Amino acid sequence: MTPESIMEIGQHALYVAMLIAAPMLLTALLVGLLIGVIQAATQINEMTLSFIPKLVAMALVALIAGPWMLRLLVHYTAQLIEGLPGMIR
Repeated sequence: MTPESIMEIGQHALYVAMLIAAPMLLTALLVGLLIGVIQAATQINEMTLSFIPKLVAMALVALIAGPWMLRLLVHYTAQLIEGLPGMIR
């Protein structure tokens, strides 16, 4: 196993992690921004007000994007396991 192959595996793992985290993080960002604008416009300064909409939005995104994220993880794991014999020399 060469250092280059280890770096490639690490880079691919980080890429997969980024793809899996992106829908949830972007949802939290957008909902938080929207709630922040609404709070600024109405001058309601309640910190807990943004928690429930974020939770609901992230649950919906998890339901919608969950199968895709699971397929991505299974595909990556299968590739990693299939490549093990070639890595061990």
